[in-house]
Amino acid sequence: MPLTAITYGTFDMFHIGHLRLLERIRGMSDRLIVGVSTDEFNALKGKKAMIAYEERRDIVAALRCVDLVIPEHTWGQKAADIEQYAVGLFAMGGDWAGRFDELKTLCDVAYLERTQGVSSTELRTSLKRVLEKEQDLADMFELLKSLRRGMD
Repeated sequence: MPLTAITYGTFDMFHIGHLRLLERIRGMSDRLIVGVSTDEFNALKGKKAMIAYEERRDIVAALRCVDLVIPEHTWGQKAADIEQYAVGLFAMGGDWAGRFDELKTLCDVAYLERTQGVSSTELRTSLKRVLEKEQDLADMFELLKSLRRGMD
């Protein structure tokens, strides 16, 4: 019988770590379902994605390793999704280790190691630092323009 795996995430600022995780989960199964957190659910979690749900959903759906994308509306929907889609493997990144062990009564649960050196949180933090220094950047560009004019 083919093995269906499911995973969930916001997948904001999609990066190589997301891709590698999804590819690894797909490599462990015959079919991969991905629950992408809706903007409303992220708000309940106290998060705000930089990229709208519809775009994040479309990015994930475009991947060859993903067979189906569903919206993630609540924490509690996972058990119902596992039953509805006959899931045999629930997989998440290692940063979630132990958080979904109660699902082991429904299917196998795996926590996979994250890709080192990249995370959406780190990307957001770096971007925030750059944006906080926006005036400094504007001043530097003005300086560069004046230097260029002096070279013409």
